[in-house]
Amino acid sequence: MVVDAEQRVAAVSTLNQHGDTITFKMKRDPRITRIGAILRRFSLDELPQLWCVFRGDMSLVGPRPALPREVAKYNLAARRRLNTTPGLTCIWQVSGRSNLAFPIQCEMDIDYVRNRSLKLDIELLAKTIPAVITGKGAY
Repeated sequence: MVVDAEQRVAAVSTLNQHGDTITFKMKRDPRITRIGAILRRFSLDELPQLWCVFRGDMSLVGPRPALPREVAKYNLAARRRLNTTPGLTCIWQVSGRSNLAFPIQCEMDIDYVRNRSLKLDIELLAKTIPAVITGKGAY
């Protein structure tokens, strides 16, 4: 992303494709550099988070880490997705990624938190590979 990407959010906020006010997603975000678009398309921008997994701050599977500006807008139900360790991949990332609106992502995360198991984690890890390769919904 460009150096002042966070400061530019307000300037492009009317282009938010999620339509809600919690998450900000747009397919051709002008704040992303060409190299950044390639890294994001193949989820290579997520690789530094492996360090967080090794440190124990994150797990391989779990709700994606939320931005503080997003958490500030969460209602009580949405905060339930914060009741577990965040992960590199999650159920909504293998089910549509950014193409899914925040309420659907939140619902899926809460369902994951309620029903998590080793079997489900293995299934999600296996589904992550094709999701990354196709890049569908990665923006």
